[in-house]
Amino acid sequence: MTGGPLVDHRGRPRVAVTGVGLVTPAGDEPDAFWRQLVSGESTARELDRFDASAVGLELLAACQIKGFDPTPYMPHKDIRQNDLFAQYALVAAVKALRHAGAPASAGGVHAVVSGSACTAMETWTAQAVAYHEGGPRRMAAMAVPRLLPNAPAQLIARLTGRQGPCVSIGTSSASGTTAIGEGARLIRDGGCDTVLAGASEAPLVPMGVAGLTRLGVLSTRHRPALASRPFDLDRDGLVLSEGAAFLHLERLDHALDRGADVLAEIGGYAQTCDAHHVVAPRPDAAAATACITATLRDAGLDPADVGYVKAHGTSTALNDLTEALALRQAFPQGPPPVTAPKGVLGHSLGAAGAVEAAAAVLSLRHGTIPPVATYRTPDPECGLDIVTSPRPARPAPVLCNSFGFGGHNACLIVGPHTGVGGAEAA
Repeated sequence: MTGGPLVDHRGRPRVAVTGVGLVTPAGDEPDAFWRQLVSGESTARELDRFDASAVGLELLAACQIKGFDPTPYMPHKDIRQNDLFAQYALVAAVKALRHAGAPASAGGVHAVVSGSACTAMETWTAQAVAYHEGGPRRMAAMAVPRLLPNAPAQLIARLTGRQGPCVSIGTSSASGTTAIGEGARLIRDGGCDTVLAGASEAPLVPMGVAGLTRLGVLSTRHRPALASRPFDLDRDGLVLSEGAAFLHLERLDHALDRGADVLAEIGGYAQTCDAHHVVAPRPDAAAATACITATLRDAGLDPADVGYVKAHGTSTALNDLTEALALRQAFPQGPPPVTAPKGVLGHSLGAAGAVEAAAAVLSLRHGTIPPVATYRTPDPECGLDIVTSPRPARPAPVLCNSFGFGGHNACLIVGPHTGVGGAEAA
């Protein structure tokens, strides 16, 4: 079913992606980030931010950001008063705004939607220690504002002057995908002209690592560069990462009127919940399958229209198996090719979906599917066409999956810009 030049098959405004902003272990500029993804080389190294023995480990793989400097993007006072996860978000959002050509905010409605799974882990750790060692007077005066889940969203809105909706999302590891989907919904509903949508996470602190170690979800068996192995038979857990990514979303006519470079379009979005367990996925993958199917329906697509899948692919035994089952159920004729950026980037928890959506945008621009790093041995229970080296991609929509603790499922369709000559919406 076709829509008009500026609306989709349901008559809603088409949503353009006009800017990408990144703060990641693979770099903070789109070209460098893309080269790392296509190289298929993991960014995981031995954790050196603190002594892993403090959390009971001899060695821990992590994907760390080096040399982060927020000073060109925010005043020193705001740096002092904001946790690292909010600083990552602000820098990524400003980069996305600049990449989009910094459209003026006058005369329109301009929103922020920001997500995170853990929020302010650095502050939680430091302030707990301060209180334990010195009582309330040792705590920072801004401790509570630093801890708030809306800290990144309000910081971005305040420093970029956005006075439209300012929304904070917390759907575990689906937060980034949910944030972008909800940002697209604000535009589709006709209420906003532009949205800065994305997510951030800074979990590489002793308390965060110790908690995930206790859950038993971190890889401990492999050397760091091979530790994150999505869908590989020999996978044993995730590799923790950090960072942020934001997309600048615009109503398509707004983007075209100002002569913006349309990088891609958000063509579909859906959410479901497993309603099953706080950390384990639903074994029958019914809710994840329903989320994929609803996303395709929202985009007006048949399964055969999808060019490839950007999988959640955590490198944990149960999650990869369940996602593979969901894909086989949602694509009864066989799933399209599958890639999983966490092989290169690790798992940045709430930020992962946003970082990986940015990867999908760049993939469409380059006409290439990036490979799954460290994939060596197929898991026969998964039964997927895993991309193991850079593969040419037809200009077709990409399905982006994110599945988080609590059974949160969120999926996006990131599609190529199809022009405005009466073509189908992406």
